[in-house]
Amino acid sequence: MATKSKELSIEDKLWQTADALRGSMDASEYRNVVLGLIFLKYVSDSFETRYKELLNSEYPEDAEDPDMYLSENIFWVPKEARWALIQRSAKTPQIGEVIDSAMDAIEKSNSSIRGVLSKNYASPDIDKSRLGEVVDLISDVKLIDQHAKNSDVLGRVYEYFLNKFASSEGKNGGEFYTPRSIVRTLVEMIEPYKGRIYDPCCGSGGMFVQSDKFVREHQGKIGDLSVYGEESNPTTWKLAKMNLAIRGIDNNLGPHQGDTFTNDLHKGERFDFILANPPFNVKRWGGEKLTEDARWKYGVPPEGNANYAWIQHIISKLVPDGKAGFVLANGALSTSTGAEAAIRKAILEDDKIDAIIALPSQMFYSTGIPVSLWFIDMNKESENERSRRGETLFIDARDLGEMVDRTHRAFNTKDIRKIADTYHAYRGTNGQEYHDIAGFCKVAKLEEIAKNDYVLTPGRYVGLAEQEDDGESYEVKMKRLTSELKEQFEESDKLQAQIRDVLKELGYEI
Repeated sequence: MATKSKELSIEDKLWQTADALRGSMDASEYRNVVLGLIFLKYVSDSFETRYKELLNSEYPEDAEDPDMYLSENIFWVPKEARWALIQRSAKTPQIGEVIDSAMDAIEKSNSSIRGVLSKNYASPDIDKSRLGEVVDLISDVKLIDQHAKNSDVLGRVYEYFLNKFASSEGKNGGEFYTPRSIVRTLVEMIEPYKGRIYDPCCGSGGMFVQSDKFVREHQGKIGDLSVYGEESNPTTWKLAKMNLAIRGIDNNLGPHQGDTFTNDLHKGERFDFILANPPFNVKRWGGEKLTEDARWKYGVPPEGNANYAWIQHIISKLVPDGKAGFVLANGALSTSTGAEAAIRKAILEDDKIDAIIALPSQMFYSTGIPVSLWFIDMNKESENERSRRGETLFIDARDLGEMVDRTHRAFNTKDIRKIADTYHAYRGTNGQEYHDIAGFCKVAKLEEIAKNDYVLTPGRYVGLAEQEDDGESYEVKMKRLTSELKEQFEESDKLQAQIRDVLKELGYEI
């Protein structure tokens, strides 16, 4: 979540003003209009900062050389797309056409975002006076701080807006946004330092953004991480391309949107890490066309629910030493549907499930369905790790997290650290000794899981937390509790008598 800071006041102000633009617009269209403007202001600010540097350099003529920008991972912005022109046009009826032309010019000059930017600002559905007000407000916000290279004002604004859109759109918001604290938990656990990382249902690209932050925070090299993904919703695919572009994250999300099951845009590819938040319990996913698919190593998933299709797709995409972390509805942990139960048993017997974490309720904007995190490890006997052959770690994190508003809960840094440290102690990768903790974590052998019908619900294994001994003997405690219960019964009798008297006065005798 965003923290209280100078940037937050910018974010709040931007949101409140941009929200006035909504009017009768469709929520997803409104989202793209606002985020498109922020994107345009950011690339223009980045360009202007570099432009001034080049003008003051030994070769000022370089300021008009596109290669001098692209080499620094900065978009080349043609004159007709620079923010100064847009700002001058803010109070004119032509503001929509000016913005559309700017978007078109930027796309033509930067192949990585071709066909991605919204170009419907001239639409009669958009109130041009309100659009101009948003332009004026964004004009006052400096999204690039050349004196603070690590400042990520734009990133914060973008994430804040994605968060707000997800919250306001409710169920549909989950299509493009996974809460940050869940993504951070996944990333901290599988630690994608270097290699190829993949998200088969990448939404707005949040998994990649947090992986990028993780590498930076641990002094890794961003160039060591290659990003691959796929997204079926064309609008959300564009949103992901923009989200990654503003952060300078090179990516391969395919040339367009695609259905991961029926049109795998990375067919034959294998990855070191997979992070995903697949849509929960999808009923119509095209399974009837894929009964002979090579991905179904452990059994053909049922046509009525895509959960086990996602699990097997993810496993099929991992290299022999690969790791994955993903979110699934809790039903997948214990479903007794013939096909799903058989697939779960086969995956366990093939020793691929490394850990399961039960999450608290109210962590998603899009659903109240209880969810859990699954962790797959293709090689539980990797070098420099403790052998975990035939074992699975269960963590019950339902009591962790804190309410960040009236309806939503999030893990704080301490919660994430507790979960990740437990996992890495289990793996033997952080120098800490692992211990089962009643009510929180337990390592279960395959034999124990088999006795529980291969059900993976963490609460079944971790048990109840140990209660502190308060020093009161059993006899004394029972005497005290029965005395308190007697008083409560007597008070209940008095209240019932009072209620009867009131009803009798009203002519309703019980």
